[in-house]
Amino acid sequence: MAKPLNQSDIDLENGTTSGNETSDRIDERVEFAEVITQIEDLPPDGGLKAWLQIVGSYLLYFNTWGIINTFGVYQTYYENELLQHMSPSAISWIGSLQSFLLLAVGVISGPLYDAGHLRFLLGSGLFLVTFGMMMTSLCHEYWQVILAQSLCIGVGTGCLYIPSIAIIPEYFSKRKALAMGIVSSGSSFGGVIYALMFQGLVPHVGFGWTTRIMGFTSLVTISISCLLLRRRTAATKIRSLLDKQALKERSYIIYCFGMCMSYIGFFAPIFYLQSYSLSHGLQGQAVALYLVAILNAASVLGRLLPSLIVNWIGPIHTFFLSIAFASVTTFAWINTNTGAGNIAFAAFYGFFTGGIVALPAVVLTSFTPDLSRLGTRLGMSSVVNAVASLIGAPIAGVILSSTGSYLGIQLFTGFLLMATAGLIAVLRFVVAGNKLFVKA
Repeated sequence: MAKPLNQSDIDLENGTTSGNETSDRIDERVEFAEVITQIEDLPPDGGLKAWLQIVGSYLLYFNTWGIINTFGVYQTYYENELLQHMSPSAISWIGSLQSFLLLAVGVISGPLYDAGHLRFLLGSGLFLVTFGMMMTSLCHEYWQVILAQSLCIGVGTGCLYIPSIAIIPEYFSKRKALAMGIVSSGSSFGGVIYALMFQGLVPHVGFGWTTRIMGFTSLVTISISCLLLRRRTAATKIRSLLDKQALKERSYIIYCFGMCMSYIGFFAPIFYLQSYSLSHGLQGQAVALYLVAILNAASVLGRLLPSLIVNWIGPIHTFFLSIAFASVTTFAWINTNTGAGNIAFAAFYGFFTGGIVALPAVVLTSFTPDLSRLGTRLGMSSVVNAVASLIGAPIAGVILSSTGSYLGIQLFTGFLLMATAGLIAVLRFVVAGNKLFVKA
């Protein structure tokens, strides 16, 4: 005897379902779709497109921090040739204003990046950096150098800096520290190449054509970045230039103060290393003119190695170690009076300060709850860092002019880096708590 059909069987046979079953299936489909969406939103952590973003960002670092890190060779040249009638402190304002604008423009370029204006930022940076280089090649007066090298190139690098670091977390999660280490090493490589180009070409083709050749190099390499870089996440509407929530977070405030201390002290040795060595062990020796290149070469390893250590002990711990060892190295500079000692200081300082450029973005990302606001928060911290970088080297120049000794510069930088290490130690406990053995 056939079993009588119930309503659900009849509904299935007729291709229909009851209201409850329909609702359950819709809920299942919605949940399934949400899972798929979450999976698709996760950074791929690899693949051709992701690694091409590293190449493009690497070249942007090559032409932002790479140019800034080269100013030490310009400082020496200006003191002895083009602007020899100006004081070292006045000349250092050229590089300081350049680094200030690189960071300060971030408060505008950060929100613009979040809003999806990557193409505009890259195009503006390409034009301004190239144009600034070409105009610098024609300069003969101090005010001309300020307009071309400081203002024009500074604003151009500011347009390029935030995109070069903000795009990496869109493609990398577990490998983010390694990716940032590779990208930031571009600034060291740029500092090596541009410094060697300057020292090698000036005696043969002069200051003007040397700077033009460097400008053409920037044009080609930034153009490659323009072709490669593509945003992965959806743009958001332009927000306020301030993330007010960040100002209520102790971790973010401590982070900003720590970075401020580091940027005040960071540039002084880079700007004055070569002039110091010419009167302390490398008098009349050509190798003194290549110390900036040596420093930047060592910084390549100093940016890659900490990025690997991050996976073991965390970004905050790694950053603390980098800053602490940089402080010790700077104090050791005080007794450096031989050629070998100057070369060793350049190498060790470049290595340990590599983390100052490679790790801050990784550290900030590690305790930023909403990565869609990362560009804005990077921009906010960049303004603080900009002011710090603006005043650091000129203060060192005033100390040198007032005392006639480099001891004040060495103590100035050493204690500032020590203060940075202390603030980063405090940040570690704010973020990770009182547990001693924890990855942070």
